[in-house]
This record gives sequence, structure tokens and C-alpha cells, in this order.
Amino acid sequence: MAEILIVSLGSTSGLRAADAELAAALERAGADVAVVAARAPREVRTLALTDLVWARAARAAAVRGIAEHRPRAVVYATVTAALLWPRPGAIRYDAPAAANRPGRHGLWQRPLERRRLREAPLLVPQAPGTLAESPSPHAPAVVVPIPVEPSGPAAPERDIAAITYAANPEKKGLDRVLAAWAAARREDEELVVTGTQRVPRAAGVHAAGPLEPAEYRALLRRSRVFVTAPRREDYGVAQLEALADGCLLVTTRAPGPYAALPLAGGLDPRLVADDLAPALRAALDDPVAGYAERALAAIAPYRRAAVDAVVSAELLPRLLSARAS
Repeated sequence: MAEILIVSLGSTSGLRAADAELAAALERAGADVAVVAARAPREVRTLALTDLVWARAARAAAVRGIAEHRPRAVVYATVTAALLWPRPGAIRYDAPAAANRPGRHGLWQRPLERRRLREAPLLVPQAPGTLAESPSPHAPAVVVPIPVEPSGPAAPERDIAAITYAANPEKKGLDRVLAAWAAARREDEELVVTGTQRVPRAAGVHAAGPLEPAEYRALLRRSRVFVTAPRREDYGVAQLEALADGCLLVTTRAPGPYAALPLAGGLDPRLVADDLAPALRAALDDPVAGYAERALAAIAPYRRAAVDAVVSAELLPRLLSARAS
């Protein structure tokens, strides 16, 4: 038996890492936790069908996990994992379908989501903005961020001018980043693009491709600036990791919960702009003194100790008291 069963969608490495972090935090709070992962379904053409096949895979995983572990409470990691649930449970999510599945992309998901967000015993959004985007009325909620920590000491020299992460190039606005970089860069400066091989050849741009987490974080510690131009940001853990590793964050004002956006504006408002080229030059030529130290202080609510405190004092007691019969 397990006190808590986490039904992990696990459709991306980021989701798998976030689910592992939540399980570890619950275990540090004293809970007996089991995690069951959905088995990857076949690839389909549309977002609506993709959500359907993943929701069915999550339901099958939940049925399997509930039978095996007989948990006191269930946590569905993502709204998609909860859409076809076999038993009500808490919903852990970064953004609702109401916000990130517009038009035909969320034709069947949005009405079902409204029911699930009302019926769940507890919601576990990753950021305050996540809850703000969620349809009302909804269940009670405890905001529990994905924790971030510095990955190690800074490199002796930050020899990379700028870095970006673009596992989904369209959503992350890679085209806009590359256009800004072409306008802003100087002859000896290089932008490193990680997370994708789909990078057009351009002067001063190096495509590093998908990387293991340790390799990626090592590049952050060598980089002066992290630049991004997302068309929408559901959470933005890459930006928080960049701040944790001492990069200056240059970003557009993207819609969505975007946890790091208010932090970036408070650290240096010049670096939050719709026109990224001047913001890049400000970051590279005139960085604010003490930015890395202030960034580390700004992400304090997102560090593991702070998240553990919320999990121990609020999340675990409410999970167990709000469990469905």
C-alpha cells in the first residue's frame, strides 16, 4: 500500500523530472509515495487527438496503480492525466486547457476540464498565475512550484555570450530570438541554441541540440545571458534554472503563468521588452551589478527548502484529509 499515488503523464522529460521532484518532496515530508507512468501511445496528428490518447494512457496507468498500491490519495500530474480518471484525485498542473488549448485544439478538453477542476478534492497549480487562468468555480488549491537549485559553482569565465532553450521552437519563439540576435550581436559573440536540432544556419549561432540535464546546466554556468521570446509560457522552468545559475534573463512579456517574468522585471526592467535586440545589448554591455546574487534571492520561493515547507505544512495534510472515498 502507498499513502499517495502520483499518476505521471511523463510525455516530456520536463514532466518526468517535475513528477520526480514532487514525489521526493512528499517522501521528505514523511509520505509513502508510489509513481505510475502512462505508457507512451502512438503519435497522432492533432493536439485534440494527442490529448485523447495520452488521457487514455493515463487512465490505464491509474487503474493499474490504484489496484496495485491501494493509495489513500491520488495525484494526477497534469490536467490531461485527470481528464478520464477512474477515481477523483488532486490535479497537479502548469496551465489549464482553457488557456493553452484555444479553439479547435481544446474542443473536447475544455468542458471536461471544467468538471474535473470542480470535482477534484484539491488542485496543485505550479504558480499563482496557473490558478488565475483556471476556470471558476474550482476546488481548493495549494500552489506548489517546481523546485530549482543552482547546479554548481559558476565557471571561472562566462565565455558564452548568450544561450536559449528551444525544445519547441515555435512555442519558445526561436525565430524571434534568432532575429534579435542577428540584429544585436557583435562579431565575436555567439548564441548557443539548446533543445532542438532545427536551427537555421546563421553567423554567431551554435546549435547544441538536445542535451542531458547536467550538460545543459554546465552551459548555463558558462553563459552571460539567457534569452527567450516565448509566444506563451505555461511555467518556464528553464528561465528559473538560468536565474539560479547566474545568467541575466532577457525575455519578452509572454502571456501565461510564466513564473520568472515578474522576477526578471524586478531584477532589471530593461531586459524585459518586446524588442529584444536593445535588451540583449543592455545585458551584455551594461549588466546591473550584483544581478546573480539578487536573482538567487528572488528565486527563494522556488528553491527546494521553500517548496518542501509548503509540501509538508500544506500539501500533504490536505491531500490526506481531502482524499476521495
